[in-house]
Amino acid sequence: MKEQKQIPIVIFENNEAYRKSLELYFEEFPGIRIAGSYADGLQAAERVAAAAAALVLMDIDMPGINGIEATIQIKTSLPEVQILILTVFEDNSRVFDAICAGADGYLLKSTAPHEIVKAIRDTLNGGSPMTPSVARKVLQLFGPGKSEKGTAAQNNLTDKEKEVLKQLVEGNSYKMIADHLQISVDTVRFHIRNIYAKLHVNSATEAVALALRKKLI
Repeated sequence: MKEQKQIPIVIFENNEAYRKSLELYFEEFPGIRIAGSYADGLQAAERVAAAAAALVLMDIDMPGINGIEATIQIKTSLPEVQILILTVFEDNSRVFDAICAGADGYLLKSTAPHEIVKAIRDTLNGGSPMTPSVARKVLQLFGPGKSEKGTAAQNNLTDKEKEVLKQLVEGNSYKMIADHLQISVDTVRFHIRNIYAKLHVNSATEAVALALRKKLI
């Protein structure tokens, strides 16, 4: 029987009890490997690089360097690494800062463990999972007229790129987009790379935010 490929993840979580509970849960879950677990965001990029992690679960309120700053560090040096914010905070300022920092998703700690696992898989498949209450805040924060950025980018997107971006806004994964548009997943990735370059963003969450903000679709 072929062994299931494991996803290496790193956890940054200040609450020791919650961090340990995540570790115990993932240890029993096939397909996910804890490559590192830390109580603070110090040297976040170096730690993630050393672990060769595919995804990071990131708390916000941590000593030394908070999760927003750690996210910026990781995305600057390791843009391919996916970052899921996992926090108790759902206020506008932290949601806004996390998305602008390049976070790929935003979950509250009230999220059930099996839903966190689903969010990890969705993120690695190109999705941008968010707790429903947070998703509503994103719509409010990045609705029409909230920013001046991105007007020229709208005109630069091809019709197909706009279709792909619309699917991202709807929360669909790369595979779902491919199925809906009847193209390959590799073609979806090609369009996504072009969208990121034209919109000057680094993650699906940023692309979704800008699309909502500037009515690009």
